[in-house]
Amino acid sequence: MRNFTYCVPTEIVFGKDTEVSCGREVKKHGGTKALIVYGGGSARRSGLLERIEKSLEEEGIAYAEFGGVKPNPGLAFAEEGVEKGIREKVDFILGVGGGSAIDTAKAIAHGVANPGIPLWDIWMKKVPLTRTTKVGVVLTIPAAGSETSDSAVLTNEVIGKKSGLGTELNRPAFAIMNPELTFTLPKYQIGCGIADIMMHTLERYFIPDQENRMTDEIAEGLLRTVIDSGRKALQNPADYDAMSELMWCGSLSHNNLTGLGRAKDFSVHKLGHALSARFDCVHGATLTAVWGSWAEYVWTNDVNRFVHYAKQVWGIEGSGEETAREGIEKTVSYFKSIGMPVSLGELGIGIQDEKTLEELAMDATMNDTVRLSVLRPLDASDVLEIFRKANH
Repeated sequence: MRNFTYCVPTEIVFGKDTEVSCGREVKKHGGTKALIVYGGGSARRSGLLERIEKSLEEEGIAYAEFGGVKPNPGLAFAEEGVEKGIREKVDFILGVGGGSAIDTAKAIAHGVANPGIPLWDIWMKKVPLTRTTKVGVVLTIPAAGSETSDSAVLTNEVIGKKSGLGTELNRPAFAIMNPELTFTLPKYQIGCGIADIMMHTLERYFIPDQENRMTDEIAEGLLRTVIDSGRKALQNPADYDAMSELMWCGSLSHNNLTGLGRAKDFSVHKLGHALSARFDCVHGATLTAVWGSWAEYVWTNDVNRFVHYAKQVWGIEGSGEETAREGIEKTVSYFKSIGMPVSLGELGIGIQDEKTLEELAMDATMNDTVRLSVLRPLDASDVLEIFRKANH
């Protein structure tokens, strides 16, 4: 096991009706005026925003609102939020929604704390990030894990680039998690969330030569729980127990717990980000569209790891290459069963020409300057082959 430092300072407030404690949490963490960042009209129509506003008012917390966050959150929209936050003189950012709203809240928090510095310069680490504005979260979608993670993602629409920023300053001060808030989610969105949760763990799992039993046990237990609870949630989105498990697994999958003591490999995310930036596809769907092709390309570099995965997660007996491949096939079949695409054609973007695939490969590898994957370092030519495998 490698050396590691682990600290997740986010306070979790979990359970039914917990959103009514929002004002108390903001006040406890030093906020006096909050900017509420949220997505579409569902937060208003459901009554959630009204309950949050009342909670803030009861604690004497002033607030302004900034709605309209879309999937694959954009830089330009976040910059508008920064301007509003500065203009309103807020000292707390409250993200309400899923990963897109939370990542936008994090970006706005960095911009408000660093007026005059271009947000993309912060994102590209051209300017060191040394301070931010406190962020709190009311989670409505179990998926991205952004409510406890040290990462956030933005898309620069001008240059067509989607990129993540990892920093401990991305950790929210608190996360309010009421599974009841997920009951009205469309099944496709639930499926995308299941995929995202699984992928956050799988990206940390397929690392070679790592003797790390406890971290493996946590990761494997989380994957089995998501697989089972995901099926139940899709059958009945109002199943409180199933949604509770998914919501908690989402947080655990991306707060680094499932990868402690080992290297990190987010190569499939890089491929997915290239697809999202170009085609504006839902993040979870881009991951399942290419994961099987990635696995088929790299599995022979650590057959034993894929065998172990097949046994521990899918209960497949046996050893050797046949078992390893069956584990991959089981994963791809599960993605299909929850309505997720497993190819570019199923992603809804159609079969791509060779030039587009080459451009995607260059985007994913930053013009062939970055090698992806720990199992097998992938340059642009390797990534191109993976995209070709998925291009049907």
